[in-house]
Amino acid sequence: MDKNKKTVNLQQKNLGIKPLTMKEISDACPIDNRETRGKKVGQEISDGLAFIRKYPKSVSIFGSAKLDKDNLYYEKARSLAKKIVQETGYAVTSGGGPGIMEGANRGASEGGGDSLGLGIELPYEQRINPYVTDSFEFYYFFTRKVSLAFSAEAYIYFPGGLGTLDEFFEIVTLVQTGKIQKVPIILVGDEYWKPIDTLIREHLLEKFGTIDEEDVELYTITEDEDEIIKIIESAPLRKED
Repeated sequence: MDKNKKTVNLQQKNLGIKPLTMKEISDACPIDNRETRGKKVGQEISDGLAFIRKYPKSVSIFGSAKLDKDNLYYEKARSLAKKIVQETGYAVTSGGGPGIMEGANRGASEGGGDSLGLGIELPYEQRINPYVTDSFEFYYFFTRKVSLAFSAEAYIYFPGGLGTLDEFFEIVTLVQTGKIQKVPIILVGDEYWKPIDTLIREHLLEKFGTIDEEDVELYTITEDEDEIIKIIESAPLRKED
């Protein structure tokens, strides 16, 4: 068996996912030509952005799906999201799944605010968590990312896996290159983010010179909820890019 296939099967086993047959994969992915796929992509982006426009003031919260309610950062996401909706009136948006996403949606819901979920259709089940008050589900990951990044007044990242890091570096890159206006990018969890910050500063900036000094100022690492609220409130409202 191919080494990569072995790795995928092992990951599926660890997650309790039964490997799909080719027929199941085909049935789950019915888009079979470029024209149809292009139309679906365009419609999905349009519908996703229309959903977000219903909530013109929002904060997007990212983090691992694997950190459950017994984890410290689940509770931090819950507490912070509740504080955000109560003190700023902004909606809280997540990927709508379990873990940190659920913690954020739970806090927003408990705070009486708009708790939004942008879900994803997968060959295996990923439920929208029960604390979401309004949701939209995507077929494609990249169209979902467009909506998660669209017009938020701030982006808050909790500890996560490769997906969280991908979302963090994408937003930093969009701000760095001027593709979106500068907005607060807040990293919660010193023990998780400080080593990554050290890597960015010592490896990318100092050793290789592949980024500029101002690039490491594009994000803020803090666990202080009051400071986070001040950052959000002081940020100008996003214009549609």
